Amino acid sequence: MKKRASALSFGPGASSLILIFVVLSMTVLGMLALLSAQNDLHLSQRSAQVIEAQYRLSSQAEKRRADIDEILTQCRQGADTQDAYLEAVAAALPDGVTLDGDTLAFSVTDGSRTIRCRLRLHGLNDIQRASWVTHSLTAETEDSSWN
Repeated sequence: MKKRASALSFGPGASSLILIFVVLSMTVLGMLALLSAQNDLHLSQRSAQVIEAQYRLSSQAEKRRADIDEILTQCRQGADTQDAYLEAVAAALPDGVTLDGDTLAFSVTDGSRTIRCRLRLHGLNDIQRASWVTHSLTAETEDSSWN
């Protein structure tokens, strides 16, 4: 009698074990994909909130600049010299806006973020009344090294 070459043979339950292993692996990978998608959603929502808050602050700063621009227009009409103009501006500025030489400074805040703004006033003969010097956003955090 001839001997048959022995092939590696698994019992009847081996295919069931492989199938169970494949199903468990796919389930774990599916759960990981779901958790990753949820984390991405939360990160996107938080990012959108931060960007909306930044745009809200920027809008407030631009409105404040528009109010200041109206004051500058009114002060220019009644001024003959640059010194008289600067004196009229200093007298007409709203609370929270300071004049240092020919530079105006103000800030807009929502509690956790602040936009600090500085405007340089131009001369009486210039078409432009003021221009941005700084317009910087800072976030208040517990760790001051982030700013």
